[in-house]
Amino acid sequence: MKFRPLHDRVVVRRLESEEKTKGGIIIPDTAKEKPQEGEVIAVGPGARDESGKLVALDVKKGDRVLFGKWSGTEVKIDGQDLLIMKESDIMGVVA
Repeated sequence: MKFRPLHDRVVVRRLESEEKTKGGIIIPDTAKEKPQEGEVIAVGPGARDESGKLVALDVKKGDRVLFGKWSGTEVKIDGQDLLIMKESDIMGVVA
């Protein structure tokens, strides 16, 4: 299935969190926090400003981004757990 987000929405796949701490302690799945870092899978065409012009998004497919802990809506597309969020929920791009 192909999915194309509308307006200023972005589809993000969460990156997997670490299995161990720096000290070597293994973290069980039940104690792991959901990662706040992900990879952009798809982007919408952009939002319209007051004059009706299309304003393109700053993120693009393939970018690694940081987002808020409670950002986005979780969805399952083709068996993958993904997040759909507005570009304004993204805090920045990881270089």
